[in-house]
Amino acid sequence: MDYVIVGGGVAGMVAAINLARRGKRITILERNNKLGKKLLLTGNSRCNFWNQNISLDCYHTSNQELFSKFLNNNQNLVLDFIKSIGVIPKNINGYYYPYTNQAVTVLNALIITLKNLQVNVVLDCLVEQIEKKDKFLIYTNKGIYKSNKIVIATGGLSYPKTGSDGKGYKFVKGFNHNINKVLPSLCKLYGDYNFKDLKGVRVDTILTLYENNKKIKEEIGELLFLDDGISGICTFNLSGIVSRGLNLKKQEIIYLNFLPFINKDKVIKFLNEQEKLLPNYTLRDILEGFLNYKIVNLIFKLLKLKDNIKWSNAPQDKVKDLLVSFPFIPNRTSSLEDSQVVTGGVPIEEINLDTMESRKIKDLYLVGEILDVDGICGGYNLGFAIMSGLRVGGR
Repeated sequence: MDYVIVGGGVAGMVAAINLARRGKRITILERNNKLGKKLLLTGNSRCNFWNQNISLDCYHTSNQELFSKFLNNNQNLVLDFIKSIGVIPKNINGYYYPYTNQAVTVLNALIITLKNLQVNVVLDCLVEQIEKKDKFLIYTNKGIYKSNKIVIATGGLSYPKTGSDGKGYKFVKGFNHNINKVLPSLCKLYGDYNFKDLKGVRVDTILTLYENNKKIKEEIGELLFLDDGISGICTFNLSGIVSRGLNLKKQEIIYLNFLPFINKDKVIKFLNEQEKLLPNYTLRDILEGFLNYKIVNLIFKLLKLKDNIKWSNAPQDKVKDLLVSFPFIPNRTSSLEDSQVVTGGVPIEEINLDTMESRKIKDLYLVGEILDVDGICGGYNLGFAIMSGLRVGGR
């Protein structure tokens, strides 16, 4: 083989198609009994593969300057590639999906393209060891494979049931690559809270993250309460920062704003106006006009307010603070197994991003989640998998 690709996820399949289209002989070694298992889970099985709003702020990586150049040079490749395999994209508020809204559409298109290009796919193939002599030797449960070049596309540690068990890190460490600590990202956050009465409640919020008393990032979206934590896309988009911060023993605090439709400085004025409009309403009556009653219950419980209290008689500053700056202190995240992606991996400065070739070992290529690149929700991680696969060997 010209190339053996270890891993049949999106990055591996795209790399195989890219290389086979240039006349290379390719074999994919996939440990599962089918290709693209993780792809079927993306975007709630709808496969949000890219986004029209591309910014460096949407990614974390070991070298922002290097990645900025990579992003600028390659972001236009994603839609072109998706169309080239016969998938018609659909733009929903800036988020790109297959027109069918089904991840299986993209997977089937990738598999058909691999077949038409005569890419050799070996399933249920567990790679145990990789060596380099005059060629690469790949030791597996199905024998030894030899190749001039090799692509590591094994993924990270998220969703291990799909095959991402971290073995790729072991392989690249054997070739003297460093691994920035791998931590959960796009995951739930937990703290020492009793939210059992709120479990399952969804509310539109603004989340503002402070790290060591410095404002880091703000996210707007739907929040989901757990027994002792929070979830939802806006939470996920802060989780990588929190994960890295907690690992470094930084103080993390997220302020929940339950009134995203009101300027914080005008909350008291707004409630004064509501009381004038509704003079016979209690504070509880007023709040339940725009806030889930379970959140109202929590505020009343924390402030020990009586149910019949009027807004004009309430501790207004304290009520306002809980409405727009409810403090949530995360002290842990979901496990790696329950995170959608990981943050950390092989530093991108150890890779030639024009070709994805290792700067340490000639003819070794690394793509996808094994690299220290992770994005927020919105198709950015799948987009990076596609971009990195398309860069293998240069263009």
